[in-house]
Amino acid sequence: PVIEVDNLEEFVLRPAAQGVTIKCRVTRDKKGMDRGLYPTYYLHLDNDKKVFLLAGRKRKKSKTSNYLISIDPTDLSRGGENFIGKLRSNLMGTKFTVFDNGANPDRANADWSNVRQELSAVVYETNVLGFKGPRKMTVIIPGMNSDNERVPIRPRNDNDGLLMRWQNRNMDNVIELHNKAPVWNDETQSYVLNFHGRVTHASVKNFQIVHSSDPDYIVMQFGRVADDAFTMDYNYPLCAVQAFAIALSSFDGKLACE
Repeated sequence: PVIEVDNLEEFVLRPAAQGVTIKCRVTRDKKGMDRGLYPTYYLHLDNDKKVFLLAGRKRKKSKTSNYLISIDPTDLSRGGENFIGKLRSNLMGTKFTVFDNGANPDRANADWSNVRQELSAVVYETNVLGFKGPRKMTVIIPGMNSDNERVPIRPRNDNDGLLMRWQNRNMDNVIELHNKAPVWNDETQSYVLNFHGRVTHASVKNFQIVHSSDPDYIVMQFGRVADDAFTMDYNYPLCAVQAFAIALSSFDGKLACE
């Protein structure tokens, strides 16, 4: 199916249609003085038109890792109207939360309708041995309603977000996903996943996200195809902002065990 992007802002927040895999490409741009530390990441549809979807960049002077996500490749400012979401880590750099561009709960209006939604959370299990094996990821996303729309989760404080709900096993309207465990391959002496030709370079950053009840349904996959290029494919119920933010979390410095 041809994927049409009429309204970019709407498209990147809308869950993929059921039965349609949205194939994308992430490129990392390290040019410039501080880009080595703060590269910009771009997301495009991986088709003939190479339609631009999102850009992301780590904010400087932030105590924790904080990435801004924008629908304009040239405007990665917090105050701009192109700001569409952000990814924030905890101090350890092992847990991440993805927000849309709504207001901080401190600035809520009377009915909370302007308050930011949490779109996803990602938890990485730290590997105490520093072993270069596969990482364990848990992805927590809001549930879907009967119209296949995301249930809005607008936490009023830090104790009400996706991470806390997951930790307290309060899983109403919350879906828990995991990365698929790679299988050891004797021939290549490495852990591998079958990406069906979409990934060409081995990397610890390659992953597939599945639900435990149906490990063959790939909700999202991400993997390297060149030094600074990656494929990122996502399916229902994810949207582009969720998938891109999950991919950005996997680049974060404290996790890299390469």
